Amino acid sequence: MSRRVITIAELTAHAGEEITIRGWVYNWRKKGKLRFIILRDGFGYLQCIVFRPEVEDEVWETAVTLTQESSLEVTGTVVADERAPGGFELKVSALKALQIAPEFPIGKKDHGPDFLLNNRHLWLRSKRQHALMRVRSQVEFAIREFFQGRGYTLIDSPILTPAACEGTSSLFETEYFGETAYLSQSGQLYLEPAAAALGKVYCFGPTFRAEKSKTRRHLTEFWMVEPEVAWLRFDGLLDLCEEFLSEVVVRVLESCSEDLERLERDVSRLEPTTKRPYPRLDYAEAVAKLVELGSDIEFGEDLGGDDETMLTELYDRPLLITRYPAKVKAFYMQPDPEDPSRALAVDVLAPEGYGEIIGGSERSDSLEHLERKIAEHELPREAFEWYLDVRRYGSFPHSGFGMGIERFVAWICGVPHLRETIPYPRLINRLYP
Repeated sequence: MSRRVITIAELTAHAGEEITIRGWVYNWRKKGKLRFIILRDGFGYLQCIVFRPEVEDEVWETAVTLTQESSLEVTGTVVADERAPGGFELKVSALKALQIAPEFPIGKKDHGPDFLLNNRHLWLRSKRQHALMRVRSQVEFAIREFFQGRGYTLIDSPILTPAACEGTSSLFETEYFGETAYLSQSGQLYLEPAAAALGKVYCFGPTFRAEKSKTRRHLTEFWMVEPEVAWLRFDGLLDLCEEFLSEVVVRVLESCSEDLERLERDVSRLEPTTKRPYPRLDYAEAVAKLVELGSDIEFGEDLGGDDETMLTELYDRPLLITRYPAKVKAFYMQPDPEDPSRALAVDVLAPEGYGEIIGGSERSDSLEHLERKIAEHELPREAFEWYLDVRRYGSFPHSGFGMGIERFVAWICGVPHLRETIPYPRLINRLYP
């Protein structure tokens, strides 16, 4: 039978066959004339058994010299074993070391977060980080499938922009050929004119906030998905948020069971999110509940992290808070027709203290209202003329939201800090590696 090169993920189809796998030594142990090598190849983990009486001296000598993270090519017979991780192990007949690695910097002892972040390029090889990146990948795939399957067009919004979207205090500024440019806080403003052209659109890319925040919920660079839909009113937006979250969570639970198990995530805490409807609270109701629970919040203030946690502890699935005071929200939001001091805005709060994962609103379709708001927020009028054109030429009702991928993945995986949910985190004190 011919030998073939496969991945660990393909073992099931090759039981009893001699195959070759390329990868790295994740771990190893010895027992007399046996060497047990845990091989990882990016697709899984496999125990490879080297038995000295059954291999050539050269193979045994190579097995003895292997170190953690040495790269190698291993050949052997796939043997089914229920006790082995993944249900298979490899009975080794040949080994070829591509490189014997020096002592790996990350050992079994506890390392502090600074050390691990300084070695993030190597920390990614650990089982926990491997599982997190796989879940993140599946989340992004499920998001794209959700929108593409519903007729949305992907729009790549620019990263360099002439103006603020969420407020000037959190902008990264850069010189742009004699002009001032900023790193994008959101792709939304560019999606709105695209919605007038294509009806249903979304963007998916990096965004930047220059907030000097050190909380576990913040990064200076993060990825965000943002849909924008023509003719969609506020109630329809709330339904879209629910449908989106429930379907993406279903997909992740179906495709990432092994990774979530490796992360020791209690998936029973996620299962209620797959069922709609979700609880919804008007902002005024939310403030009243918080006061009952002992919060010192006053009507008109934005919800703090502790407030969000207190509210979500009352429910087993995401909570939608609606109709915030307009003064604590962005300039482009549609006023509530029943109370213009409030905006048709929604924040979706994740359970278990993970905070806001979605923020959205119906957008103002009034040219006069937007002109007034731009002036009130002291934003440069000339930088928004193109945005105002959307209201000058065929204004229409539309709504959308934004969801940060890292907060969503942190909640799904049950990890406390966003720095583990992005391959190379950017924090106020970290730009390396």
